[in-house]
Order: sequence, then C-alpha cells, then structure tokens
Amino acid sequence: MTAATLDPSTAATILFGIFFGLMFLRVPIAFALGLACLPIFVIEDRLSPQNLIQETFNAYNSFILLAVPFFLLTANLMGVGGITDRLVRFSRALVGHFPGGLAQVNVVLSIFFAGVSGSSTADAASQGKIFIEAQVKEGYDVSFSVAITAVSAVLAVIIPPSILMIVWGGVLTVSIGALMLAGIIPGLLIGLAQMATVHAYAKRRGYPTYTRATFKEVFVSAMVSLPALFTPFIIIGGKVFGWFTATESACIAVLYAGALSLWVYREMNLKGLFGALLDTGKLSAVALFCVGTASAFGWLLAYYQIPKALLENVSAWGMGPTTTGFFIAGVFLVVGCFLDAIPAIIIVGTILQPLAASAGMDPVHFAIVGIVSLAFGLVTPPYGLCLMISCAVAKVRMVTVLKDTMIMLVPMFLVLAAVIVFPSVALFIPRLFPPGTL
Repeated sequence: MTAATLDPSTAATILFGIFFGLMFLRVPIAFALGLACLPIFVIEDRLSPQNLIQETFNAYNSFILLAVPFFLLTANLMGVGGITDRLVRFSRALVGHFPGGLAQVNVVLSIFFAGVSGSSTADAASQGKIFIEAQVKEGYDVSFSVAITAVSAVLAVIIPPSILMIVWGGVLTVSIGALMLAGIIPGLLIGLAQMATVHAYAKRRGYPTYTRATFKEVFVSAMVSLPALFTPFIIIGGKVFGWFTATESACIAVLYAGALSLWVYREMNLKGLFGALLDTGKLSAVALFCVGTASAFGWLLAYYQIPKALLENVSAWGMGPTTTGFFIAGVFLVVGCFLDAIPAIIIVGTILQPLAASAGMDPVHFAIVGIVSLAFGLVTPPYGLCLMISCAVAKVRMVTVLKDTMIMLVPMFLVLAAVIVFPSVALFIPRLFPPGTL
C-alpha cells in the first residue's frame, strides 16, 4: 500500500486552518466542517471527494440518532399543548415566594423542562418568550432577565434525558442509561447554584417577590402538573431498566406528550401540531447535519492519527485523574466557545478519550465532565447559542448581558470543579445499580 500523500501535521494544519478561517468569515459550523474536509479528500491519492459524502451519510446510519428529533418534538408538543403553562404555575406555587420570585420560577421550570426535552436551544427559545418580557415588566433589569434565561437553559443538556448524552453514548460507546443517571445530581446542583445566584441578585437589587402560595394551591397545581412531571420517569426508568432503548424512550415521550396535549389538557389543535412538527424538522435538520459533517471531520482525524500526535506530549505529563479532569474541562470550555456541542463531542471527545482512559478516569465521569463543560459553552461568546437566542428574543446586543452572564457562571464553575474533584457526585446514582443493569 502506498504511503499517505499528507503527513499528520500537514493534514491537521489544512483541516483546522480552513475550519477556523471559515468560522471567522461566519460560515455556519456544519458547512465549515464539511468544506474543511474537502481539500484533503481531493489532495490525498487514496481518497476521493465521494468519501466526504460517504462518511457524512454513514453517520446517519444510527438508530440512536433517531432520538434527537423525537426529543425535540416532545419539547415542542409541550409548548403547544399547555404542558409548559401548567409547569409554570406549579413552579410559581413552589418558589414564587423566594426573593426574585419570577426568576426563581424561570430556573425551576428549566429543571422540569430539562427532564423532558433534552434540548437547551428549545428551552432558551420557549422560556425566553415566556419570561424575559414578563420579568422586565415586573422591574427586573433586562441584562439580568436575559442572562438567567440563557444560563438556566443549559440545564436541559445536563439533566436527563439529554441529546448530548445520546450523541456521546452513541459515538464513544458509553452506557446511555448510566449517563442519564449520572447527570441528575450535577444538574440539580447547578440548578440550586442558579437559584442561590437569583436570591443574591434579588436581595441586592430589590427584585419583587410573590406572596407564598397556600398548601391547597401547591397541591392543586402539583396534581394538575403530575402527568407532565411523570414524563422523565417514563423516559429514564424505561431506559435504565431495559424496557426500551434510548430511541424508543424518545418515541414513548412523543406519544405521551401528544396524549397529554390532546386528551388530558386538550389544548393542542391541528395548527399547533403542524407548527410543532415544522419547528422540529428545522431544528433536527441543523443538529443532524452537524453530526454528519463533524463525523467526516473526525474520520479524517482518525485516518491521519492526529489525536495520537496531539496527545503524545500531554500523556507524558503524567497527570492523575483530577488534574486530567481539569485539563479536559478546560479544553471543552475553550472549544465550546467556538464550536457546537455535538461536533465537539464527535471531534474533541474522540481525541480526549484515550487521555481520560490512561489517567484512570471512569468513562461515565469523563462524559459528565465533558457534557457539563460543553453546556457552559452555550452561554459563552462568540458561539453561545442559548445566549444568542435569548438576546434575539429580548432584542438586545450580547455585549449588554455579558457581565451578568459571567457572574452567574461563577457558582456553576464551582459545581463543575466539585464534579471533577469528587467523581461520586456524578457516579453515586449509577453505582446503585448492579453491574449489567445499565
């Protein structure tokens, strides 16, 4: 067999040089990844441009990835079917009397929403429409309102079910059931950190508080919301106990959300259903196109053994599990500022997996550190998709809300540090299940 035309360093320079150059020119991420691959397939004698199409479509030949559009459809059905409105009322009954009542409701609703949708962008879009204008009318600063809506949206990819967990498990061959269980405690801790941040802001700035709900109001709102709150137990329980796969659980979630919207709450009509299907198609196309081109990019990295070359010097540092965890988090935090989470998992996750294994990190712990770090990238510029969506809803510039966003990220970073230093934070619940169960 003839030798490769390009050596790993030259191939890496071409791939990353073209990719970052196209990003600088504001070419969409998915197109930038594919276009960066094309010159390599043309130059390399043993490859052809047809391989780009082949490797892109090979990524779609995955039963697991079918879960992505189904979870997005579940989130959209919640919005048009009245499920979200009932969760808002229940959240207000629970925490509306806390300082900064409406902002507290914003965070709690994100926790509930995360247990169903798995999509931070869907959360940011739907809750931005609900809360940002309402908070401003009640006297909250615009920058605070946008920032808390954006940072609370990241919970949707940390608290299961999570689209990022589906992709991570499928690409890096990690138990999706274990990932779902491992995300529960870190996600709830980040939610509590956000509520504490809202409390501090409210005390300092004098934000309004609602009157405490009576026991009857809490009970009634809980009973009305109970069918919707049961959704994550169906999804996670079914996956963990082997009743159905991740994709099948997403299908069950769609059927359950549809049944609630049509026959229990009776608020979804044909127009609403059509709108939910249309939005799902648009979001799914964007997400899955990224998966395809990122897979082709990752295939070239593996073809030239670029990850091995990149990690040769790092492995020589002799880092332990904790130091490696902070290094991995740092890489994902930086990458998340420039790259969408799904291609970052496919490209960077594949590169860092051998390093995590050599340092003795549990694969599930490595996954949670990576997913949480990438989630923060959804609110850090220049990419910051959730922050961009929230700013677009509020019609403000991103620079206006950066200060409050960075302040809110500080306690969230402390939770990430705790997850790295104490692996049991993520692994406690998965370890409760006997080997083979997950």
